[in-house]
Amino acid sequence: MDSERTYTLFVSDERVLTGDLRALLPEIKRRFDADPGQYLLILDDFTGKQVDFELRGPIEMVLERYLPDPEQRGPGRPRLGVAAREVTLLPRHWDWLADQQGGASATLRRLVDEAMANESPKARARRAAAVTGRAMTALAGDRPNFEEAYRALDRGEKSRFEELIAAWPEDVKRYLLQQAAAAFAG
Repeated sequence: MDSERTYTLFVSDERVLTGDLRALLPEIKRRFDADPGQYLLILDDFTGKQVDFELRGPIEMVLERYLPDPEQRGPGRPRLGVAAREVTLLPRHWDWLADQQGGASATLRRLVDEAMANESPKARARRAAAVTGRAMTALAGDRPNFEEAYRALDRGEKSRFEELIAAWPEDVKRYLLQQAAAAFAG
């Protein structure tokens, strides 16, 4: 997991905590142990996706599972929290990547970071709307005006979006407006 990433914990419609995993996991674990049936909704603030954590075992085990101790590095490459996925490129792309310092993966990470840093306002707004849409689906997919609010978000209609979510629980509304800010700035 990315150490710079933040997550938000909702219990029912209440926003309980936002922070990195080091701050969030103990609270999630405490609540899970107190009431395993309680609905805990955890959102990745960068992607808007709902995430789940394996919470069995003592808190030390849970923390170790998601926050490896940098002091306990063994031989080999450092664990970066990366997920292997397939990328399809043409042979010329692979040839170019093979000649880059650090190899293909490091070069691709640098290129993606650079593209993200130089993202156009329109692309940033589109991405923010997608992130907010995923979070909104998890938080409010069954609420009145959901479909209309989603369309207003997608069209960049801030005042219409605000009007449609006005009756939603305060913490849900505040979180979605915060996530959507960049979607309406483009």
